[in-house]
Amino acid sequence: MKTIGKKKKTIIAAAAAVLVLICAAAVYFSNGYKVDVPAVEAFGADIAVNSYELDNGTVIYGPEEAETGLIFYPGGKVDHKAYEPLMTACAAEGMLCVLIEMPFDLAVFNSDGAEGIQELFPEIENWYIGGHSLGGAMAASYVYENAESYKGLILLGAYSTKDLTQTDIEVLSIYGSEDRVLDMEKYERYRSNLPEDHTEFVIEGGCHAGFGMYGEQEGDGVPSITSEEQIRLTAETVTSFIAEKKDRK
Repeated sequence: MKTIGKKKKTIIAAAAAVLVLICAAAVYFSNGYKVDVPAVEAFGADIAVNSYELDNGTVIYGPEEAETGLIFYPGGKVDHKAYEPLMTACAAEGMLCVLIEMPFDLAVFNSDGAEGIQELFPEIENWYIGGHSLGGAMAASYVYENAESYKGLILLGAYSTKDLTQTDIEVLSIYGSEDRVLDMEKYERYRSNLPEDHTEFVIEGGCHAGFGMYGEQEGDGVPSITSEEQIRLTAETVTSFIAEKKDRK
């Protein structure tokens, strides 16, 4: 009887531990950053870009006959629709943009989310992949394994933990001067993972959350420019970078 009692206690303890983990996970995932719908709608009011959504939540922006495509991974715990302004701003310059929806808004659960996208648009000649924060890190991990299929990587407030120096990947790294979420110590540590000729651009007055429209982010700095300004400047920098690389080839 004592043995049975101990087994019951073990089962109860295990069940309690699982319940605690489930509750903790529920709290964690419920504290994500939601898209600021009015801000997104206001941003896109004067931008004429076609868009549609795939069955898996991925959103396509821009002309399918474009020469260049950009696959984008959202930041950790951020609603992917918060990056619609950035996608539309880039698409308005003639680029096809593919915004990937992530499970639980965490790219770590679907780092190969770009898989199969290129096959949907065989007319695209040049493919780039990028992402914000955790999304950028996961995009870097994906392109590390698929370097032959991409021309470049766009990192927004992010760094690559994978060594890309032995690839032909073109890298653009952008972050805001007021970003307090990006771990600059790790950013500098992992800088050596990028090709020597990578391009870095610092947005003066920009912050970590400014690449999307989802409000303030915990621990971030105080920006001196608006999210709209940061997004437009980011889009200009990305499209200029891609155009420059194209002209040099």
